[in-house]
Amino acid sequence: MSSGTAFTIAVNPKIPPRLARLEELANDLRYSWDRSTRSLFSRLHPDLWGAVGHNPKAFLKRVDESVLLKAAEDQVFLANYNSILSAYDSYRSEPVRQDVMRDLQPDDRVAYFCFEFGFHESFPIYSGGLGILAGDHCKAASDLRVPLVGVGLLYRHGYFYQTIDNQGNQQVTYTDSEFEDLPVTPVLSDSGSEVKIEVELLQRKVMVKIWQAKIGHVTLYLLDTDLPENTSQDRDITHQLYGGDKTMRVEQEIILGVGGARALREVGVKPTIWHINEGHAAFMMLERMRDLVRQGLDFASALEAVAANTVFTTHTAVPAGHDYFSDEMMFRYFEEFRRDLGITHEEFMALGRVSGSHDFNMTALAIHGSRSHNGVSKIHGNVSARICRDLWPQIEPEENPMAYITNGVHVPTFLAQEWVDLFDRYLGYEWRNNISDTEYWSRIDTIPDHLFWSVRQTLKSQMLYGIRARIATQNARNHGSEAHLDRLLKFTDPINPNVLTLGFARRFATYKRAALLFEDLDWLRRIILNRERPVLIIFAGKAHPADVPGQDLIRRVSQIAHLPEFEGQLLLVENYDLRLARRLVAGVDVWLNSPVYPLEASGTSGMKAGINGTINLSVLDGWWGEGYNGKNGWAIKPGPENMAPALRDKEESRDFYETLQDHVVPLYYSRDKFGYSPEWVKMAKNSMMSLLPRYNSARMVSEYTKNFYVPASRHGTLYAANDFSGAKKVAAWKAFVRKAWGGVTIRRIDTPSRRISFGDSLQLEVAVRLNGLQPEDVIVELLICRQFKTNKLGDFKHFRFESSDVEESGERRFTLNLTPDLCGKLEYHMRVYPYQPLLTHPFEMGMMVWL
Repeated sequence: MSSGTAFTIAVNPKIPPRLARLEELANDLRYSWDRSTRSLFSRLHPDLWGAVGHNPKAFLKRVDESVLLKAAEDQVFLANYNSILSAYDSYRSEPVRQDVMRDLQPDDRVAYFCFEFGFHESFPIYSGGLGILAGDHCKAASDLRVPLVGVGLLYRHGYFYQTIDNQGNQQVTYTDSEFEDLPVTPVLSDSGSEVKIEVELLQRKVMVKIWQAKIGHVTLYLLDTDLPENTSQDRDITHQLYGGDKTMRVEQEIILGVGGARALREVGVKPTIWHINEGHAAFMMLERMRDLVRQGLDFASALEAVAANTVFTTHTAVPAGHDYFSDEMMFRYFEEFRRDLGITHEEFMALGRVSGSHDFNMTALAIHGSRSHNGVSKIHGNVSARICRDLWPQIEPEENPMAYITNGVHVPTFLAQEWVDLFDRYLGYEWRNNISDTEYWSRIDTIPDHLFWSVRQTLKSQMLYGIRARIATQNARNHGSEAHLDRLLKFTDPINPNVLTLGFARRFATYKRAALLFEDLDWLRRIILNRERPVLIIFAGKAHPADVPGQDLIRRVSQIAHLPEFEGQLLLVENYDLRLARRLVAGVDVWLNSPVYPLEASGTSGMKAGINGTINLSVLDGWWGEGYNGKNGWAIKPGPENMAPALRDKEESRDFYETLQDHVVPLYYSRDKFGYSPEWVKMAKNSMMSLLPRYNSARMVSEYTKNFYVPASRHGTLYAANDFSGAKKVAAWKAFVRKAWGGVTIRRIDTPSRRISFGDSLQLEVAVRLNGLQPEDVIVELLICRQFKTNKLGDFKHFRFESSDVEESGERRFTLNLTPDLCGKLEYHMRVYPYQPLLTHPFEMGMMVWL
């Protein structure tokens, strides 16, 4: 109807008293990993459940009251409802895990900041891997009862809805979220009014509303500037995730960092541990420093007090991926801030400076303002240590304070229900309490192969049903014929899912090389177009709207998929989201990953695939560099980092083709009389057994707690005690060392021995010019190990020299009596570096002098 004015009114049902707690279930994101809760809503009205995007809160606002009234009298539904409530209440009242929490103090609280959080497709404030990782971190913290609160931004526009036209062009659609439909509620004061804070931006004050979301035992605080009190410009600050220009980005990061710290203060949360997931929230450190300076602390002491209990996790594998802002922009936004801190503009900019740049780098600020830093895989930890080496200029990257904790995935979210049921049957319900026990998961071998394969095929069928529905929608929108659709769906047969299916689904960025398999199309044809052993490849993923090369990759995949010979065997599925991801990782036979080494910081999609018995075929980068064991998948050895890109692509694509041709396809189709390949099932079981107990987020959060949170709490307390005497002492000592260090030297004064017998001692003596420092201000150290062609610092044993009372010409003598416990040719080195017992890391000052 086009005549007249259309008026709308929302009519919400009244929930029957017997079902009153449906609202409680709908407002706790625990539903994102509890399938029984989601099924409870879906069962009421399946079509409506799909129409509202599997959003329980939106569902309860739109379902007919008659449906609820009928359910309130349905004894089967009520029994299911009560069972789910019982499980929910049990989860809420679970005792604290003593093995995780024993070293945290009763009043400890972690504040976890991130630019995006991905829990479920019904809560679109995420775009991809960073957000999903943050969501899994919160979920695991809830499961483990780690006392954690999250801090983020509440976006009207989460990431976009993607469609792809016949030419392969990505079309972007943004939809405004209605906050009343999201699982969030405003934070209210004791008087019942909404809690808001002010954040200064340039010469204006921006009002920020605080919302909260519940994730089991975890509370997530979300900041929102879309308020009537703000100008239209300021209302847009939290409007869109990863939208806008540099001005928008710096204002979003100020709201997140500065506003986030103020929001926690306003709601009465007093963190003892602060964790920023990527550098976007690093301005939080400046706000905390300013607060301490206003309490009377000098800036240097405030910096030490803040850094002592702050953890920084970086996810970026290239320097260009770090956020940075110009000197002029920082002056405009932070000049008043700088004055409050009591430091010069140059001192302020030094907090974010890296060598060779005049810009303010958020990663540099995050490192300067924290004392625990980590990458997200072993490879990425090493890469990050090299990228950030100039922040510890005299320390070798191998020894600098950049550590690593490999990412993990939330098993209850991503493990398919069919596996849960099979594990309950064959492993017993206690598998949930042994999630990280490698020995326990060897029991997967006891599951009969035919049952294991049956689950794999069931999941594949479900995935293919979903793919068919999405492809049909795409085809209809792009005006494709029914005959064309039949050709597209020829190999996606959920009734007979016996075609080897490969999946490639992730963000379309150039370094991920979605088109690597198209390097030699003739070879690809020979591999996948074999009538006796056909192969189906499913592609999915989004490119950032500003990433033109990424969108070109989507077009390239679309062009190849439209070639007549590949039609139906290469499928490009649009709008990759969490729901599609869960289906794909559990349903395809092989998960492909082809990043340029070493640019994959971690990657978690392959973990999600592996825990579901999907086999990985990936370049040895990110997590797969640790996860691959020779029996749980296939690995592509990357070329050296300095190899020409074209040659690298040629070499590594050849390895992919050879692996597919000689290993993957033959193994899959080596079927026995029961219709499956026993060796394939063996590898799939190995994938599960080796990856599930290691690459889960419970292990990840346990490691963060043990390695970072507990030490951060201890150091934070130590530095803050007695009116921050620890912070003041460290700050004063560091200033003294920095002033003196340029004059520190070390020289050898004994006569080196060329050869000794085993059991003999070496008497080593060095003279160290301390330049005003005391002997206790330094460690003089010998490093020794067997001599190889290349020795790593981790191979050396460390022995400490002792200070003598002898001092001549301003040099202090240090001695070491060493009896080597090794035979053969040994290599040894001597060095001196600053030492103070209160330091959080022995090399945090970045100073060292080698002999």
